[in-house]
Amino acid sequence: MSYHLYKAAIFGSLISRVLLIKRILTRHHASYNREYYPKAVKYDSFVNRLSTDIVAISENCKNELLHYESVPLNKITVIYHGLNFDDIDNISIEDVDSLRAKYNLTKSDLVIGVISRYIHLKGIQYIIPAFEKLLKEYPNTRLVLANTVGDYSNKIKQLLKESLTENSYREINFENNLFALFRMFNVFVHVPINSSCEAFGQTYIESLACGVPSIFTLSGIASEFIVDQKNALVVPYMDSEAIFNGMKRLINESNISVAIASKGEEDVRNIFDIKSTVRKLENLYLNHGI
Repeated sequence: MSYHLYKAAIFGSLISRVLLIKRILTRHHASYNREYYPKAVKYDSFVNRLSTDIVAISENCKNELLHYESVPLNKITVIYHGLNFDDIDNISIEDVDSLRAKYNLTKSDLVIGVISRYIHLKGIQYIIPAFEKLLKEYPNTRLVLANTVGDYSNKIKQLLKESLTENSYREINFENNLFALFRMFNVFVHVPINSSCEAFGQTYIESLACGVPSIFTLSGIASEFIVDQKNALVVPYMDSEAIFNGMKRLINESNISVAIASKGEEDVRNIFDIKSTVRKLENLYLNHGI
């Protein structure tokens, strides 16, 4: 059972318990409720107690369960999300060019990509001032923001309107051809505001798997494999100046840009293969007679 909706998790777990069915929960959030909706933590705790086992999608997620929700260690199994790399390898140049045309971008544009919901913890509010400064030095840069929904939307949209010219950024509510979108980026930025707020952070591994030189803060899964200047550039939390400097460096220094993109892609393909994820899940289910 994947834990996205409280009612589904609660009622599904209750019914399964009555029927004496094993209850394996996949936990998809880390400190979000504790930091933003503390009253919801009681529901987390209730579902945790009802579950036979909990799949934590990162060590950060595991630590949240252990240290803040008092889940026994023997109830938790860490299994990373995985990617099907065939889906990425099958992206063509025509796919990327089609998206450029769709979003009114040219091959001469330097595209800074962000794929994050408009919520406070994602740190987009620190990317926009960094890009504003970058744009003054590089007028041909464009900021592309995708997955533009969330409870921080009004703040982000206001900041965009006040800080940037209309043609300097694109907002994309949803793009089905996700990996072509990543391949359109010259630089990718994902900067959550602290180490615990991301349970996993799928965009960390997607951007690197697509070979995009990236700027990160360390949260969720990034804390387990990202090394500054090896497979990405790492910046401090909530630091627009550092984000600006990182973007400028990746634009100016092709040697570091190419090197970290290559190493990042190699690391992701070695660690986050979907076949490994499926195998570990199968082992967990089989060990419980499912």
